[in-house]
Amino acid sequence: MNTDTSFVTRSHEENWLPILELAVEEVFEIMLGSRVKPVAQSEHTPNEEFTAMIGLAGSLCGILTVCCDAKTAGQVAKSMLGDTAKSEEEIADALGEICNMIAGNFKNKLAGTDERCMLSVPSVISGGEYSLHSLADGSSIETILLFEGAPVVVRLQLKH
Repeated sequence: MNTDTSFVTRSHEENWLPILELAVEEVFEIMLGSRVKPVAQSEHTPNEEFTAMIGLAGSLCGILTVCCDAKTAGQVAKSMLGDTAKSEEEIADALGEICNMIAGNFKNKLAGTDERCMLSVPSVISGGEYSLHSLADGSSIETILLFEGAPVVVRLQLKH
C-alpha cells in the first residue's frame, strides 16, 4: 500500500480542527439526534473511563480516539440504541461505532483520502485505570464537545 504522507505534512499548513469538529457535529446530530459544539479545553476536563479508537492507514496514518466518562458513554448508547442499551458490551459497541463514523466522515471531507486511507475495526477500552500510548507521535489535534452537558474528547494523532 502506498503510504503517501503528503496529507500529514500538509496538516501543519492546513487547519484540520474545523473539519474534525464538523465531522463530529454531523455524526452526533445524525446518529444521536444531538447538537454538540466545541468548548474551551480549560473549562472541561473529562474523566476518560471509555476510549474508542480507530486506526488509519494509507495517506493518513495514525489513530482517532473518542473519550468520555462511563455515564456519557451510556447516554451515547441509549441515544443510539434506545433505553434497552444497558450492558457494557452494548455501550462499547455504540461508542466504537460513533468513533468509526467520525473517522470515516473526517477522512471523506479531505480531498484525496477517500480511497487512499483505510480504517481499522473499532476497539474500545473501558475502566478508570489505563493509559493510552500511541505510536503515532506526529501531529495531533483535539477537540472537546459537550454531549448532554458532559465533555467528549475527540483526538486525531497522525504519524509523520
